[in-house]
Amino acid sequence: MRAFLEDYFSNVIQIRSEIWDSIWETLYMVGWTALIAGVLGIILGVTLVVTEQGGILENEKLYSFLEKLVNGFRSVPFIIMLALIAPFTRFIIGTSIGTTAAIVPLVVGTVPFYSRQVQNALLEVDAGVIEAAEAMGSSPLEIIFRVYLKEGLPSLIRVSSVTIINLIGITTMAGAIGAGGLGDLAISRGYNRNQMDVTLVATAAILVIVLISQLIGDYLVKKTSH
Repeated sequence: MRAFLEDYFSNVIQIRSEIWDSIWETLYMVGWTALIAGVLGIILGVTLVVTEQGGILENEKLYSFLEKLVNGFRSVPFIIMLALIAPFTRFIIGTSIGTTAAIVPLVVGTVPFYSRQVQNALLEVDAGVIEAAEAMGSSPLEIIFRVYLKEGLPSLIRVSSVTIINLIGITTMAGAIGAGGLGDLAISRGYNRNQMDVTLVATAAILVIVLISQLIGDYLVKKTSH
């Protein structure tokens, strides 16, 4: 077994600690981005639902503005987003290079996608339940927390799982700005130095993270469905 690894994964053996560091950096970027973008995405998604035509807080001007904002940011490819908001990233973090700096464009790129997913998930909530809550005198906040978020929880978990998987994918593109992580390892070490074994291991690690995320999401959906 050792001979096999030395023959086909010699480069991987030499940089084992670097691979573990890259896995940690990927999890670090995904974790913080998921937390920040998750909160902002839910707030924005809920706002879109309640302010649209027929919503409990209907506001045509606000809805139109937010929808255009979401559509505009969603239409920008992430790799271009990295370059466009580099000055903003430097203003917030102090640098536009590195793992922590990558969180800024990752959040900016994830929030519009996730907010739209949240909006679609909450629109699946039975309108009759919302009308019943309004008839009982529930306030808009009570409807949001007790009806939309509670009844739409399985769908929210489902779209959150999809978003996290998408997020894991775009962290690999963040390697283009030296963000670290498995994507950076696969590109700078594997591809640029023609070390195919490093690229294969980095790719396999990303696939494992995606698979685990999917399994956790599926489990939570089953536990919350009723």
